Amino acid sequence: MVEWKISDGLTGYGDAVAFMEARVAAIAADAAPELIWLVEHPPLYTAGTSARPEDLLDARFPVHASGRGGQYTYHGPGQRVVYVMLDLNRRGRDVRAFVKALENWVIAALAEFGLRGHIRDGRVGVWIERPDKTPLPDGTMREDKIAAIGVKLRRWISFHGISINVEPDLSHYAGIVPCGISDHGVTSLVDLGLPVGLHDLDAALRHSFETIFP
Repeated sequence: MVEWKISDGLTGYGDAVAFMEARVAAIAADAAPELIWLVEHPPLYTAGTSARPEDLLDARFPVHASGRGGQYTYHGPGQRVVYVMLDLNRRGRDVRAFVKALENWVIAALAEFGLRGHIRDGRVGVWIERPDKTPLPDGTMREDKIAAIGVKLRRWISFHGISINVEPDLSHYAGIVPCGISDHGVTSLVDLGLPVGLHDLDAALRHSFETIFP
C-alpha cells in the first residue's frame, strides 16, 4: 500500500529534504511503506544537477541546491509539490519509464479538469498549448509549462518529484529561466480560467494515481 500524506501550511525546503532522506532510507530497509507527500513551500528557487549559473536572473528568494535532476525551478504558495517516494526495485528499474509515468500521471490528473497536457521531446515536464497567444517568431504555437518534474534515486527508491501550478504568483518565475527554457512561458490552472484549488488537484491526483502506478 502506498501511503498518502498532505501537509497543511508552508513546509520549509530543508525540512522537506530531511524528511525525504529519512523516509527513503526507511523504505529501502523495509521499515516504512512507499509515500506520496503533498506540500506547499514558501517562495524559493531550487537548482537541479543541470542548473546553469546564468539561468539565475534575480535571486529574489532563497536558492537551494538540489540533488534532483533538471535545472532551476520555482516553488511557492499556490503550487502543489508532490514528493514521490516509490520503490523502483518493485516497479521496474527504468528511470526513463518512471519519468514518463510521472508525466502521464500529471496528464491524467489535468484531464479531469478538461485540460490536455502535452509531453515534448527535449523538454521534461507537462505543457499546455496556447493558441490564444501570439505564435513564436518561427510561426510555431506557444506553449506554457504547467508542471515540472525532477527526481533523484537512492538504492532505486525515488524522491523529489513533481510541481504543478494551481494558483502561484507567476511573476515569481521572472527570477529564473525555468528549466533552462526561455522561448516558452509558465501557466497555472487558475491562469487558464479554471476555478480550482489545491484540494481539487489533490483529489484528481489521488484518483488517477492507480491508473498509472498499479
